Amino acid sequence: EIGGSMEADAANWIKESGNKKPVVGFIAGQTAPKGRRMGHAGAIIGGADDTAAAKMEIMRQCGIHVVESPADIGETMLKALGK
Repeated sequence: EIGGSMEADAANWIKESGNKKPVVGFIAGQTAPKGRRMGHAGAIIGGADDTAAAKMEIMRQCGIHVVESPADIGETMLKALGK
């Protein structure tokens, strides 16, 4: 979700570790307004890399198959597996 750096940290770890398995990711909060508290303190967008769009781009750059909706996770994983 928005807020925090754990998604970017995980994406960079996946890239740097030489992972060969496909990874599919989804970031919630794509429509959250910048600077607005969204339910809890961890969901406050703190900087340019904290937005859903920025996290999705970081994940893509690290080779993760990013989906816009959780409904697309299964189909995307099947494609990533070549099935």
